[in-house]
Amino acid sequence: MFIEAGGASVHYVEHGAAVGAPTAVFLHGFPVDHHIMTGPFEPVFARRPGWRRLYLDLPGMGATAAPPDLTSTDDIFAIVRATIDALVPGRYVVVGESYGGYLARGLAAAEPDRVEGVALLCPMIVVEHGQRDLPPHRVLVRDPELLALVGEEALDADDVGVVQTPATWRRTLDEVVPGLNAADADATQRVRARWAGTFPLEPRPYDSPTLLLVGRQDSATGYRDAWQILEHYSRATFAVLDRAGHNLQIEQPGLFEALVDEWLDRVEESRSAVG
Repeated sequence: MFIEAGGASVHYVEHGAAVGAPTAVFLHGFPVDHHIMTGPFEPVFARRPGWRRLYLDLPGMGATAAPPDLTSTDDIFAIVRATIDALVPGRYVVVGESYGGYLARGLAAAEPDRVEGVALLCPMIVVEHGQRDLPPHRVLVRDPELLALVGEEALDADDVGVVQTPATWRRTLDEVVPGLNAADADATQRVRARWAGTFPLEPRPYDSPTLLLVGRQDSATGYRDAWQILEHYSRATFAVLDRAGHNLQIEQPGLFEALVDEWLDRVEESRSAVG
């Protein structure tokens, strides 16, 4: 589906209940698309009837074409806010992965009373890659079956995967690669030139249920920098998962689903208390 918002024709995928139901908005990383979010999260929500889920393709990524004047993260943020305003009549929770986590932090800061829960998956905390506190890339599991199937050169070219098995490889092909292939290279290059947003991130404490998940072996956004923002989220569960890199939802699916389920329990409990 598409909606005109903020000067862009924004593609989104909608699942679940109708308008007016508890709503979750999903923001993917850069430069992938909604598949990286539907893959891990839909199995969780399949066990939770009654939720409306909106998976956005960010401008210049997936099926959302970048407007000609899109030049910055601020532009993407403005389009995301306009899209949510057009699709969601009231409160919502936001789930952000990597770059999407950076945007999600901005949404929670902009409207803390409207955003009733935040989940950050391997979020981008420090904007410039060279300034991040990162562990070196490290492969912990390399399945001989996968090695025989795809070859050592292909596995060595994977600079994100920490667990390289047939299962993680298939999911990477299904959930990560489609977005990488669909990204508008010119548009994403323009945004990278103005990568840092000017919107506030944590100007005040945020007091709604929060989940902050990071991978112990994440060499893209790391895990140490996320500790810096923890005190701003007074109801945050903070988890650092071993045997997990930047795609921890693929490499540690059981822990991932359990922690997301628990976060949603807290969100639903909080919603009931508010009424």
